Amino acid sequence: MAEEQLSARVDSWIWSVRLAKTRSMASTACRGGHVRVNGVRAKPSHAVRVGDEVRVRQEGWERVVIVSRIITKRVGAPVAAECYVDKSPPPPPREATLPVAVRERGAGRPTKRERRSIERLFGRRPPS
Repeated sequence: MAEEQLSARVDSWIWSVRLAKTRSMASTACRGGHVRVNGVRAKPSHAVRVGDEVRVRQEGWERVVIVSRIITKRVGAPVAAECYVDKSPPPPPREATLPVAVRERGAGRPTKRERRSIERLFGRRPPS
């Protein structure tokens, strides 16, 4: 069997253990400041080693994992789960996410007045 690696790029590791769908998404998350290694913002090329704590913010909640094995190639989900120890808090309940505005079927497009009230509700536009 091949010799164990000592370190890997953080974007490659995140993609390999299936914390991101694609490597480019992992790189984008790193560049956007959504990835921290041992509490420090990580660039995509940051080296990750066994024992490091990796925090990945995705879709409103944070994944906290401890690296237990270094891999650089994408593997199956059961093997990927063996490469880290998940210390993440449970995800927020679905009710805690933003509610989607529901309109009755057949009500048509919102009027200008309704649209402005919806925008005020979501905080997209200052109240006038």
